[in-house]
Parts: sequence; structure tokens; C-alpha cells
Amino acid sequence: MIIGIPKEIKNNENRVGMTPAGVQQLVKHGHTVLVQATAGEGSGFSDADFVEAGAAIEATIEDVYGKAEMIIKVKEPIEPEYKLVRPGQLLFTYFHFASSEALTDAMIKSGAICLAYETVERDDHSLPLLLPMSEVAGRMSIQEGMYFLERPHGGKGVLLGGVPGVKPAKVFVIGGGTVGTAAARTAAGIGADVTIADISIPRLTYLADVMPKNVKTLMSNEYNIRQELKEADLVIGSVLIPGAKAPKLVTKDMLKLMKKGSVLADVAIDQGGCFETSHPTTHQDPIYEVDGIVHYAVANIPGAVARTSTLALTNATIPYALLLADKGWRKACAERKDLLLGLNVVEGKVVFKGVSDAWGLPYTDVAKVL
Repeated sequence: MIIGIPKEIKNNENRVGMTPAGVQQLVKHGHTVLVQATAGEGSGFSDADFVEAGAAIEATIEDVYGKAEMIIKVKEPIEPEYKLVRPGQLLFTYFHFASSEALTDAMIKSGAICLAYETVERDDHSLPLLLPMSEVAGRMSIQEGMYFLERPHGGKGVLLGGVPGVKPAKVFVIGGGTVGTAAARTAAGIGADVTIADISIPRLTYLADVMPKNVKTLMSNEYNIRQELKEADLVIGSVLIPGAKAPKLVTKDMLKLMKKGSVLADVAIDQGGCFETSHPTTHQDPIYEVDGIVHYAVANIPGAVARTSTLALTNATIPYALLLADKGWRKACAERKDLLLGLNVVEGKVVFKGVSDAWGLPYTDVAKVL
């Protein structure tokens, strides 16, 4: 199979879809890998590194899309790429269709096969291709939240861990999944007073067992969220419904409960955000204020630590990429239920219920497209 690795063109997206180590494995399986010139530079990989691994370098993004049977990348195609996607071409990347109607419509019209990292799901309901970036985003949400709590950057001027004689800041994490767990553990390690909320008693029981003593667990409901917002300095939104829009758990009217200069970090923004007042921002322009509350809603948080993120992502994606390249998408998805669940849009048909529900589109059972 001919596999293309284009350069990411989303704002400040420095990751690349595959490391040279991943390319080498694909080449050893007999596949041709085309990498766009300078695609890896933001992650610290040169064109020479890819050539040494067995890739061919293509000058332009048009060359990569035009020749490849499968495109492996990090972020969803953005508008300049829509016209490059061909009927029957397999795209293997993060899509987050429920957050963008324009992207959904464009991929339906393209006739491509869109296999989304974020909905590949194992029998135990774990999300192996979302996991590494969720780990990064959870840690980064605290790092960025700390920065924007500083007074020169718009915050109330609070040090997350406090100092002797001064209480630490209060961090409220909504959602106890991978992002929330990573955020809570990171904040706790800095010395913050952390509360993590979830709707699952078994999950809260687990978190109570494994978290440091400065992390408290709480049942997630509107009443408890309102109470916590009154004292929180930093709120992390980390709620995920795989492939579907995130629920709006902090509404605009709740902002008046918070102290001016507090920070909301919406890590669920890729799926539409879990704060009503959230809208996507970029690393170049990461924050805005609503009613005196700082909002951080960067849609590609792990792109800030591109090398770490690219290495972690390739570790997770390469086994699936090899399956798809070796067997073809139909056979691989027929044999592997986890990959089957990754199919979102196939040759003009929406085959993932969360996407059809998000935009009121006709739903086709995925079995009918295999």
C-alpha cells in the first residue's frame, strides 16, 4: 500500500502523523511511505531521518494526497485539504466530527473512508488511540492553567501549590477519565487542593484508592458543580462521550459563582466543549475572558509538546496502521471490532451514531459498508 504522511497545517500544530521508527516498520512490511518535505521538523525529525527509515520525500501536500492510498496524520483535515481528499482514500487520524459540521459535510462529499483515532474502542471500553494524547492533554491543562492563573497573564495571581503559611489553590476537575486523572495527579503533585468529580461510583472508588491524599472525589451533578465553582481557582473540563458532543456541564450563569480571574480549561473542546461559554482557541491566541473568567480552550493542546506527543501517538497507532496497510481497511475492520468502531464516514455514508445524531444526518449500519 502507498501511505502518505502530510505536513500538518492547523495553527501551531507541530506534531507529525508518524515517526521515522513507525515509517521503518511500514516499509519492512513492504509498503511505500511518502512523507511531505519538512513534515517532521516541528517534532524534531528531519527529512533525512525519514529517508534513512525508508520513506520517499514529496515536495508538496498535493503530491502526498494525490499518490497515497492511505493518509496517516494527527489532526482532522482543515478547509484547504478538503479538495485534496479522494474517493476511496483511507484517512486515519483524529476527526472529532461531532464538533464540526463543515468537516463532516466535506468528508461525506469526498467519498473517502474516515477512520477516527478517537472512536477506536476495545472490549473494555478503553480508547487506545485517544489514551496517549489524553495523558498529555491532562498534564498540559494543569501546566497551562498555572500559567494563566498568574496575574500578568490574566489570572487572579494564585500559586497552585501555595507556600508555607498560605493555602494552595483549589483545582476542580470534572470528569474522571484519562484526561481528568492525569490532570488531578499533576495538580496534586504540585501541591494543589484537588477535587475530581465523575458520575461513576466505581470510577470514584478507584480514584479514591490510587490518588494522593490531597485529591478528594465527588459525585458529579449540577448541585455539586455549582458548590465547587464558588471556591475553585482552576477548573478542568475533561468529560468525553466517545464520538459525540460533550455535555455542557458549566453554563454561562454559573460563571457568576466564580471569583474573577479564575481559569476554566476546556480539554473537551475537540468534541464541542463541556463549558457553555467555550469556543476553540489556538496556541497563538489561547485565552479569552467571559464575565471576568479566563477561558483556555486550545483544540490541539498536545501540539505544544510535539516531540513527546508524536512519539507517544506513533507508539499507539503503528499496530493499527500495519493492520490496515497489510490487510486493507475492509478486511482489517471486519476482523477487528476495535478498528470497526473507528469507522465514522465511509464513501459518503455516516456509520457512527454519535456523528449522525450530532448533525441530524442519516445513519447507516457499519456492517452494510464492509
